[in-house]
Amino acid sequence: MFDSDFIYPELDTVNVRVFPLAKRKSMTRLERVLIPPSRSPEPAPAELEPLLESCVAAIRKAREKKAAVILMYGAHLIKNGGSALLIELMRRGWVTHLATNGAGIIHDWEFAYGGLSTESVRDNVAHGVFGAWNETGKSINLALMIGGLHGWGFGESIGCWVMENGGVVPEAHELMEKICQYPTDATTAARADLLSAVSIGLATGRHRMRHQYKQVSVSGNAWKLKVPMTVHPGIGYDIFTVHPLYNGAVVGRAGGIDFKRFNASVENLTDGVVLSVGSAIMAPQVFEKSLSVVHNLRFQEKRPAITGHSFYVVDLHEGSNWDWSKGEPPKTNPEYYLRFCKSFSRMGGEMKYLCCDNTVFVHQLLHRLGPGPAKVEEPESKEPQEPSSFMYDDGGAGEY
Repeated sequence: MFDSDFIYPELDTVNVRVFPLAKRKSMTRLERVLIPPSRSPEPAPAELEPLLESCVAAIRKAREKKAAVILMYGAHLIKNGGSALLIELMRRGWVTHLATNGAGIIHDWEFAYGGLSTESVRDNVAHGVFGAWNETGKSINLALMIGGLHGWGFGESIGCWVMENGGVVPEAHELMEKICQYPTDATTAARADLLSAVSIGLATGRHRMRHQYKQVSVSGNAWKLKVPMTVHPGIGYDIFTVHPLYNGAVVGRAGGIDFKRFNASVENLTDGVVLSVGSAIMAPQVFEKSLSVVHNLRFQEKRPAITGHSFYVVDLHEGSNWDWSKGEPPKTNPEYYLRFCKSFSRMGGEMKYLCCDNTVFVHQLLHRLGPGPAKVEEPESKEPQEPSSFMYDDGGAGEY
């Protein structure tokens, strides 16, 4: 029998104490890990040569046919310095869609803001400060709230926040007027969430956040280049949940929009390519649901299934000796439980696995693909570009 008086206990994050990011002992410095695209790539294992060439040929064929090339990646690709490589793949027109998880966007934002990322999970959880960093939590949560007013997804909201050095929170009366005037509008819930934050102390007006290294932000450059970059978060997975501004509805809304945008790219995957780089869970799990959505809608319209696509799955796991072209291994074989291989092998296209360092694979790919089929026009930023103090040595003393 339903008991209307029973309430489960909750512990909200609204009273979490946060600290300046400058006080965190960050373990990764952008200037030490960033890989310049102009640098010669480190060699890949010799046995992967046929697979690398096969991947390059598949991408070239896909772009000739104007099919999607979707690169899904885990956070370590950014953490280990792969940002500039991804940006160059977008600039050259080889990649048509980027997708990452919540940790991937956190590393991207932190590098763009201060050139530092990563903390000791063991030490900081023990002291109750893991993830409790004001600038990271405020920027990501507030960017999503502001982006929600425009109907933007996760990746677009963060990319705009980075490149525009912050965003604007409307006055409370403006939000209320819009809510009352357009109660059924798709963005009304986003206005209500932002109004709720304002009511508990969030300042209205311009929130300025200078991103001194935004030229190497993947989300920022995707926004500039108008290449869809989607973020597929989990509630409670990521450190931006450890902040008073965190709102699960805001994160869910932004992630939901990005899932629809991801579906739109999968819709164009016939003869295309999916690259899954260092993503053991997010990439296979998101892709299989997306392909099911696309097929469901296609079949309603009497259109054929996605065909001719291929998958290149890259990870450091050395045990994948199973020949997936012959089907799945039995459940008694540990290979059966490799989600990043098993899921993609079920998705109708040919799946190939490469045991390789993430950044080495992406750098090799960029180097072998060359200049690219096209350049994408970059819209001008609404604010003047700020000079960056970050330099890397590419042999020509250039600034990326």
